[in-house]
Amino acid sequence: MADSVSRTSEKGSPKSLSGLFPFLRPYRWQIALAGVFLVAAAGATLVFPLALRGLIDGGLVTGDKGAQAMALREHFFALFGVAVALGLFSAARFYTVSWLGERITANLRNAVYAHVLRQSPVFFETTQTGEVLSRLTADTTLVQTVVGSSLSMGLRNAVMGIGALGMLVWSNPYVMGQVLGVLVLVVLPSMWFGRRVRKLSRASQDRMADSSAIAAEVLNAIPVVQSYTAEPREAARFDTSTDNAFRTAVRRAKARSVLVAFIIIATSAALLWGLYQGTQAVLQGTITAGHLGETVVYVIILAGAAAVLGEVYGDLLRAAGATERLMELLHAKSAITSPARPMTVPLTPGGSTIALEAVTFHYPSRPTTPALRDFSLVVAPGETVALVGASGAGKSTVFQLLLRYYDPQSGSLLLDGVPLADLALDDLRHRIGLVPQDAVIFSASAFENIRYGRPGATADEVHAAARAAFADDFLKALPEGYDTFLGERGVRLSGGQRQRIAIARAMLKNPPLLLLDEATSALDAESERMVQAALESAMTGRTTLVIAHRLATVQKADRIIVLDQGAIVEQGTHAALVARGGVYAKLAALQFTTPTASAVAA
Repeated sequence: MADSVSRTSEKGSPKSLSGLFPFLRPYRWQIALAGVFLVAAAGATLVFPLALRGLIDGGLVTGDKGAQAMALREHFFALFGVAVALGLFSAARFYTVSWLGERITANLRNAVYAHVLRQSPVFFETTQTGEVLSRLTADTTLVQTVVGSSLSMGLRNAVMGIGALGMLVWSNPYVMGQVLGVLVLVVLPSMWFGRRVRKLSRASQDRMADSSAIAAEVLNAIPVVQSYTAEPREAARFDTSTDNAFRTAVRRAKARSVLVAFIIIATSAALLWGLYQGTQAVLQGTITAGHLGETVVYVIILAGAAAVLGEVYGDLLRAAGATERLMELLHAKSAITSPARPMTVPLTPGGSTIALEAVTFHYPSRPTTPALRDFSLVVAPGETVALVGASGAGKSTVFQLLLRYYDPQSGSLLLDGVPLADLALDDLRHRIGLVPQDAVIFSASAFENIRYGRPGATADEVHAAARAAFADDFLKALPEGYDTFLGERGVRLSGGQRQRIAIARAMLKNPPLLLLDEATSALDAESERMVQAALESAMTGRTTLVIAHRLATVQKADRIIVLDQGAIVEQGTHAALVARGGVYAKLAALQFTTPTASAVAA
């Protein structure tokens, strides 16, 4: 991901906006309608100088006062008609392009977000969440500004500028030919300035993303930050990041200011030369006063169009950088994908069969250290197997491979006799219920949190799952019962309460394979006893894998697998392993021996 960012930032071309074409294509008719309104509004603007010329030459000439008054009235009505047309077409153009900007930006944001959700954990090891959020918000806002406003303004002023230039060349081809030659010389330096503005725009957006990443990380860990009184350090770190973003933005603004100033001054100088030639022609009697008035207005239109195009070009360059960053996310390839032709495997009664055959796996961030080494394990339908061992032994890695967050470097994993890689990811994960050690609570009601894994569940089913997880009593005691909003990450609940909601969520899903990762670690002794009974009931009729450091929670498991440094060193029942006197017996002695007994033994 970082390499992709580095390569992209060196391109320096507004062609990056072509990444928006797939999002524009479905709305080609609306774009065509906006184009019609745009051309009509530009045309009405270009007609205005002609009407003004008619007013000056036809309505202000000396002659019969009555005829002059009638001519003035007609010309003013004509001017008013042009103004009405301009207003209506401009309003229609503004509404249409604003609708397009909002719709296309929403679709782009949705597409990027949905794509990011499908990425494997490898993606999030190298990409900070805050940076993703920055791209979804700040960058899409820039794209919206361009699609919904700047691009339309640029096209309208381009049409008006070309039209005004054409009229001026038609009116006085020799003089305006000179002006046109000068304008071509203006374009070349503008392109050079534009490339620099675009690079600085990209750099500015990257620095803003860095600040967002720091803020997201710290705010998610605010209790730890405050417990270590690190608020001043974190504030200083954020201040340094925002200061870097500010300095980069100032450099961008300076370069863009120079670009805009150059375009306006150079264009105005060229056009003033043309205007001077026009006044000389009036003095010589070559053109009329009305012709000169028409020329003046066209010069103003052309100068104004050039100034607006300079501003729009700067916006396009910023949007090009934003589009690059969004396209990087949208084109990121997940390391884990569903097969092109997934196999369909019927659910088997009594739980799933799991088989891990000679699995060796290294995490991408630790390529030299195997998390699992030649690991083989078969779990029968309905069997409850506990994985125990020291931290880093590979217990959680087994869960992550079963959920196919990663694929092993060698060996195979099978579910009901089918390789995991041959199953659609959705189908595989629908068959698995996970209760993680750190229970995740979403910013929603308790009812919706329990129903998260099975959105179509009825209220009775949700309540039944809560009762089975011993969560019903405390949920009913909340201010609004099951409809109580639990706050971000469940801050209104205790650790044990969050864990029971997570257990209820998994029980409601009712999968054939249940993965319990320290599912009772946050419970007090009484709650643990109740939930353990509920979990034993939930394990009935399904295959269950349990990770536990507290061996008291796995004594009733059908088998206990002892891992050490990614390999199985012992397996058997609790009683058999204790009798063997090996690694498990030592762990059990540490946990089950009372302090008094230990002192006596000492």
